[in-house]
Amino acid sequence: MALVFRTVAQLAGVSLSLLGWVLSCLTNYLPHWKNLNLDLNEMENWTMGLWQTCVTQEEVGMQCKDFDSFLALPAELRVSRILMFLSNGLGFLGLLVSGFGLDCLRIGEGQRDLKRRLLILGGVLSWASGIIALVPVSWVAHKTVQEFWDENVPDFVPRWEFGEALFLGWFAGLSLLLGGCLLNCAACSSHAPLASGHYAVAQMQDHHHQLETRNINLKN
Repeated sequence: MALVFRTVAQLAGVSLSLLGWVLSCLTNYLPHWKNLNLDLNEMENWTMGLWQTCVTQEEVGMQCKDFDSFLALPAELRVSRILMFLSNGLGFLGLLVSGFGLDCLRIGEGQRDLKRRLLILGGVLSWASGIIALVPVSWVAHKTVQEFWDENVPDFVPRWEFGEALFLGWFAGLSLLLGGCLLNCAACSSHAPLASGHYAVAQMQDHHHQLETRNINLKN
């Protein structure tokens, strides 16, 4: 039962970490962090991301323009760029490290302590990647809510609202957190027993050692 739990936890942890990493990469580059609908022109929809602003028109389609200056961006967008890059890098490193710690990987079968440490390190990196991904998404969402309910802005001025990328980023962060948790649980569970071939070799080595010890005792 412990072997089944360990195997399932490892595979589920790596799968969730991979899913979270892919979604966090998409969140980083999608220009849908904020949406703006104009009441005067319902055919036009504006979206904003970390890297560009886009406008969608029914006749023309989507047209995007990159931000001209990094320093001219609001603080939440500048910091979000850095944090999302950091989250993507840590998520990839976590996947790479935890992959070498899986029991199904034949490399390093005899080094169980090393594989256990790799699983733990991969889980910690996934955790860190998930937390770092949740910070910019939540920060931008918080600023959007503040600006939406700002009483100093006249009612006729259009307000930015949540974009699809924010929800994608929240899901990515939670997937990375859950994946890291499962990897750590798998690392802390009991190790899988030796395979039949390895068990037979271990028995033969033990029997050979016993014979050598007996021969030495007879000679003495």
